[in-house]
Amino acid sequence: MVELSAAEFRTLIISVFPELSSCIFKLAAKGWDSMAVDVDDRLIFKFPRNPVAERALVKEAALLGVIGSSLSMSVPDMRIHDGPPIFSSHAKIRGEHLNTDDYQALSEVHRQRLGDDLARFYAELHGLDAGPLHALGAGPILPWQSPEMVRQKALPLLSLELATYAERVLWDFEALPPDPHGITYGFFDGHGWNMAFDHGEGQLNGIYDFADSGFGPLHQEFIYSNFISPGLTARIVSAYEPLTGRRLDRNRIATLTAFHRLSELAELADDPAYVGSKIESVAAWAAVAPRAV
Repeated sequence: MVELSAAEFRTLIISVFPELSSCIFKLAAKGWDSMAVDVDDRLIFKFPRNPVAERALVKEAALLGVIGSSLSMSVPDMRIHDGPPIFSSHAKIRGEHLNTDDYQALSEVHRQRLGDDLARFYAELHGLDAGPLHALGAGPILPWQSPEMVRQKALPLLSLELATYAERVLWDFEALPPDPHGITYGFFDGHGWNMAFDHGEGQLNGIYDFADSGFGPLHQEFIYSNFISPGLTARIVSAYEPLTGRRLDRNRIATLTAFHRLSELAELADDPAYVGSKIESVAAWAAVAPRAV
């Protein structure tokens, strides 16, 4: 899809929902796969950028239709509109992104509640019957870059100190045995940019963007909250274990986190718009990894 303005999206939406003609339209986000339009701060419309994104959006809506009723956490109740172009709509889950500074500003009580809420979300998600999810098109999550590609593309971009650290990460990652808890359906995108957090109340109102959900190694689910804080990950893991009876390997989560940062750098090594931030991401994790989880 050619990128459209808010006014052009407004025309498309009103052609299906004429009752929204007097509402305020604004672009909410420019994601990798879709453009999001906020209408009156109460509705979200997502427009996929290409045919691959269209199929992903349709699958996401179908999966949410099944899993939403099984979760304590609020998730979007998406509806697909055939268009053309194909787009989705759902009621907006009120809240803002949660970043590191936001988390550090929370009280101890609110930090613990957040960890408990996310642990319950993951426990409920991981307990779902895989059969219906497979039938709706849920498949393996996208693979990371290989260690060989990381050595080729990422390491030359790092300082000597970070490159030495990265070599240790690669050694640890390649030595990992298969996940002791196997493969599960999960979210696999639980960073703060996919959260609707009420900063006034200090609570998480919901989670969105299930486009990357699918079947993957269970421990990998717990790396993304490290983008917010290793302390949050520690709380999630500690609360998840008694809910599920699964013992999680903190060192494995830390190694996966480190390799994921390197994989992202390798993937975007040739993109000047992102390579700098990905190097910073590797450095940020290297600075806290020894006391991560």
